[in-house]
Amino acid sequence: MAETAQTFFDAKRESVRLAREFAATTLAEWGFADTADDVRLCVSELASNALVHGTQRGHGFLVRLAVEDAFVRLEVHDSRDEKGERRPRVCHPGEADTRGRGLLIVATVADVWGVQRREPFGKVVWARFKVGRGGGERPPRPGSYDSVGVSA
Repeated sequence: MAETAQTFFDAKRESVRLAREFAATTLAEWGFADTADDVRLCVSELASNALVHGTQRGHGFLVRLAVEDAFVRLEVHDSRDEKGERRPRVCHPGEADTRGRGLLIVATVADVWGVQRREPFGKVVWARFKVGRGGGERPPRPGSYDSVGVSA
């Protein structure tokens, strides 16, 4: 049986913290404390990206968590369509760069992640995490890319 929780956040700086708290509370209620830190880290990165790059004036962002079988799926929905070079992608910043590590962190921490169009506008950046109730071990991450998502 699938469980789902979602919350809409205004386009404000404090919404990133509130999104992390939403994720932590939801995962604790579902009994997934073993993966809460990884999901919270990715919520922080994806919510920050939505706030800075993905929201249009007057629009916020939505964070959705869903659990089905042995995975938690995190989705961050925003209002800006990204095409071509502006599509979210992993960057490899230099040591002195102060930005550009968000999706690199997501790609490293999540088992798989991707971007899809959102109707009627916007996009969804998502990540999946293998979980086990009661502190199960996460399997090794595959290292391939496909059209649906990117594996770390």
